[in-house]
Amino acid sequence: MSRIIKSGLIQMSLPMTEGEGTIEEIKEAMVQKHIPLIEEAGRQGVQILCLQEIFNTPYFCPGQDKAWYASAEAVPGPTTDRMAEYAKKYNMVMIVPVYEREAAGFLYNTAAVIDADGTYLGKYRKNHIPHTSGFWEKFFFKPGNMGYPVFQTKYAKVGVYICYDRHFPDGARVLGLNGAEIVYNPSATVAGLSQYLWKLEQPAHAAANGYFMGCINRVGTEKPWNLGKFYGTSYFVDPRGQIIAQASEDNDELLVTEFDLDMIDEVRSTWQFFRDRRPETYEKLVEL
Repeated sequence: MSRIIKSGLIQMSLPMTEGEGTIEEIKEAMVQKHIPLIEEAGRQGVQILCLQEIFNTPYFCPGQDKAWYASAEAVPGPTTDRMAEYAKKYNMVMIVPVYEREAAGFLYNTAAVIDADGTYLGKYRKNHIPHTSGFWEKFFFKPGNMGYPVFQTKYAKVGVYICYDRHFPDGARVLGLNGAEIVYNPSATVAGLSQYLWKLEQPAHAAANGYFMGCINRVGTEKPWNLGKFYGTSYFVDPRGQIIAQASEDNDELLVTEFDLDMIDEVRSTWQFFRDRRPETYEKLVEL
């Protein structure tokens, strides 16, 4: 029997920025802007919905203002509890990326995974933290310390990779080895070299590991940082590395598509990624 999944991605521009309100007002404005598209996803019968990187704040990492530490929150916490209500209302799994505060000075770039009944399943903390060319993330985030978990949701086994992680094939492989059927990569990336890599790396991960990916990028420009244009182009890619649905470069958008998880078995039966790998030979090639 086919395992048809309907999944959605939301790409969003910033409605209110620094200087136009308090941090809490800015966060609330972003949540309120998302709610109509979350509701629309529910009405369309989306089974798994993923939001963009730190979805309820600006991408504040081009600056180094510790005031934004105050935007971090517990996970699970207020925002994940709020999103769990929509998950339960629409019987919809949700991946909710937020700025996490574990304790004073312990701050992470995190994505919570909420099951279709509103149950909090766990979280992924971004492992690879950039600190270059306006992406000064080490000022804001500790590296992840929870490995590469895969979550058994109502509809599929889901893994998460976040933005800069996509430049590293190692974690993408581990997610496959851990059983992921769909890997979501919520991101915040601007035009330039990364725009070429955006459509190269993630299809390569999908094809090399035989799973689906949902890749999300925000849209617009964000003052006062003016890092560049977030170019959207969120997309889904199948286990053959083919992009099967794609959003615009400029618009706030809910991208919805359907795909059959049975394709994973078909692809992996042709290309034996995991049977034929030789980890005992890789160890001899690396001396750190």
